Amino acid sequence: MKNFTQLFATPLFVRSLWNILKIWIYNGIATMILSVLFAVAFTKKIRFKRFFRMIVYLPNVIAAIAVGYMWLLYVYNGQFGLLTTLFQKLGWEQMASFQWLSSDHMFLSMCIANIFGNVGYFMMMFIAGIEKISSDYYEAASIEGANVWQQFIHITLPLLKGVFRTAIVLWTTRTMGFFALSQVFAGVNTYTPMLFTYQTLFGTEVASESVNAGMAAAAAVLMTVSVGIISTTLNHLIKDENYEI
Repeated sequence: MKNFTQLFATPLFVRSLWNILKIWIYNGIATMILSVLFAVAFTKKIRFKRFFRMIVYLPNVIAAIAVGYMWLLYVYNGQFGLLTTLFQKLGWEQMASFQWLSSDHMFLSMCIANIFGNVGYFMMMFIAGIEKISSDYYEAASIEGANVWQQFIHITLPLLKGVFRTAIVLWTTRTMGFFALSQVFAGVNTYTPMLFTYQTLFGTEVASESVNAGMAAAAAVLMTVSVGIISTTLNHLIKDENYEI
């Protein structure tokens, strides 16, 4: 109990909890929405859809630390970065001079990179769920006069409830393990509980004497319990429903 008391009395850990909560909520909403949209688009009869799936999924086969440095050095760079160059070409000088790596905007930049790296993973889950839905539902809805948007709201989304539940649980575990990007985008505004646990357990190059295995264990237990609570809650709130045509 003393370890937990000391843990919550540490301002850096409390700040990391707020950071991970914002990542879980805001990044989670953006990731799920984009994943579903890509999944719906890439299950339609379009040309080269397998190629597009591969492109969106590609960041998942690259080490997270490499993806982080790619964004840090080649996308957000204020001199020759992709965003700076693109906005200059478009004549958007205000956006071209935007300081993505300043302390005020570092958290936003890290979140964008995180969404980029996760959309493909969850897109494949939703694609698998959509492809399991019988086409009879959509044919019957078309005969009744339902448009594409109505079919998506009343057929696709309800039949993906189980996939959403699994996706949110997996998103929770991935968020609690948020480490690589936090280390790359180093700063107080990007600090996460996993990075805090690592540095508290093994120390840092600056303060190796700050090792505290008890606090690190307490932080790990807290993250594990959080995942368990969220998973149990979702299993009770989101139930699969049987539909008959």
